[in-house]
Amino acid sequence: MRAEDLILISVDDHICEPPNVFEGRLPAKYQEHAPKVVENDEGREQWWYMGRPGRNLGLNAAAGKPREYFNTDAHRYDEMRRGCWDVNERVRDMSAGGVLAGLNFPNFTGFAGQVLNQGPDPEMNIAMIQAYNDWHIDEWCGSHPGRFIPCGILPLFDAEKAADEVRRLASKGCHAVTFSEKPEALDMPSIHSGKWDPLFAACCEVGTVLCCHIGSSSQSASTSSDAPPSVPMNLSSAMAIYTLADLIWSDIWWRFPDLRFSLTEGDVGWIPYFLWRAEHVHNRHSGWTNHPFPDGTGPKDVFLKHVLCCFISDPIGIELRDHFNLDNLCWECDFPHSDTNWPDSPEELETLLSVMSDSDVNRITHENAMRHYQFDPFAHRDKEQCRVGALRAEATDVDVVTRVGRKADERDRNHFKNLTRGFQAAEDASAPK
Repeated sequence: MRAEDLILISVDDHICEPPNVFEGRLPAKYQEHAPKVVENDEGREQWWYMGRPGRNLGLNAAAGKPREYFNTDAHRYDEMRRGCWDVNERVRDMSAGGVLAGLNFPNFTGFAGQVLNQGPDPEMNIAMIQAYNDWHIDEWCGSHPGRFIPCGILPLFDAEKAADEVRRLASKGCHAVTFSEKPEALDMPSIHSGKWDPLFAACCEVGTVLCCHIGSSSQSASTSSDAPPSVPMNLSSAMAIYTLADLIWSDIWWRFPDLRFSLTEGDVGWIPYFLWRAEHVHNRHSGWTNHPFPDGTGPKDVFLKHVLCCFISDPIGIELRDHFNLDNLCWECDFPHSDTNWPDSPEELETLLSVMSDSDVNRITHENAMRHYQFDPFAHRDKEQCRVGALRAEATDVDVVTRVGRKADERDRNHFKNLTRGFQAAEDASAPK
């Protein structure tokens, strides 16, 4: 299929939230405690909530920049393209890149909302989470119907409260929520504990997908303490491997046969090997592990039925596509993160997917996302106007080069080392003096 004829829906993009997210959205008693953007003595801008820093901008706001301008350290809103945080400019950027719609994960809250979950007052945390969700659905997504798949965050410290929020979000048309790739790392129960059953039941009830984004455990893969930065960057998908293993060996599927999880930003080319390995373990070791799979199924069957996955530009995954359920495979743009291939996604996909039929291309590029997330952009826009060529024709004046920012330097490399050693070191380094 030609690039200009593609219809592209990304299941993984991000928001660098503007500073006014919480204005007028909180009960009066909580307003003074609202998360806020603070500029430190070195001129860096960062979100803070109850003494805890939000995740910084850095590589999360790299779209349109040459690689020499990729920063890992917290930086400023005026050092990124406006489409990172301004929804009107975001839509123009999307059109310039030929992207019809995107599911937008949070940024400063952590990808699983963990910053807002870890405040000292649970009731206040819930108020903050609901205020964020209402801003995200009503203002960010609501300002441009048909261009965004809403994605909520949950009060994960309480499974019953999380279930309540899933139902509330579904009533607002939101059927995607973030969940940690490894809840135990956030001092929460593991998915094997049975403690999440109220949440899983609610997701099945309203058809909501639990989205596990890499980094949503506040951990990153690391090896030697003195490994160069390229090592943990090379291992960025490793956390998704752990998440997949937890999922395919869990017993939750027999209690919740309609439950779905998604693996986000971990690519897919590695998955067939690990599924083979899981089947090997089951066949070779089930005599002593005694792990049950009803009706003669196995770990690969769990993956094919219940787990969604996505890729940006993964030729190995496409080469091994026969090992996937193509109804559960989606595309992601990852705007404005440093891995995004914006604004050239359509051209890359034209080459990458040239080995596939048009019907399979359509499934991966938009139909699967529409079905799983109960999202219908064609209710708002004629289908022919949703194609890459038509969208780009509406944004010919968009400059796709980001002309602000600073060159990366030793400060960025040192900050990244702190991140791979542990978030506390990075938090200490970024605290206002």
